[in-house]
Amino acid sequence: MQSENRFFDDLAKMVNGIAGTVAGAGREAEAAMRDRAKEFVGRMDFVSREEFEAVKQMAATARAEAETLKARLDKLEGVAKTAAAPKAAAKPAATPAAKPAAKPAAKPKAAPKK
Repeated sequence: MQSENRFFDDLAKMVNGIAGTVAGAGREAEAAMRDRAKEFVGRMDFVSREEFEAVKQMAATARAEAETLKARLDKLEGVAKTAAAPKAAAKPAATPAAKPAAKPAAKPKAAPKK
């Protein structure tokens, strides 16, 4: 035999209603915090992951190109040094030219008499 007690039925309905309200308030609070966080991060001028990856790839490409050009330059400088070495050995060492004597300082002109 089941007793019918309206108090417990009303209490159960009220608790279910409070639980739904609390859950809804929690979802609203979470959404509001998420919006605030997005707004805060948006004002900080962060870059997106796609932009970061694109710039990272550009930097890697530029670094590889710079290394290739450096190797090429080193190779060309090595060729230039080996070509210049025989020419320098064939020329006699030049003696430094004597500097011409400095001219004597001119006497200051006298101021005209009045």
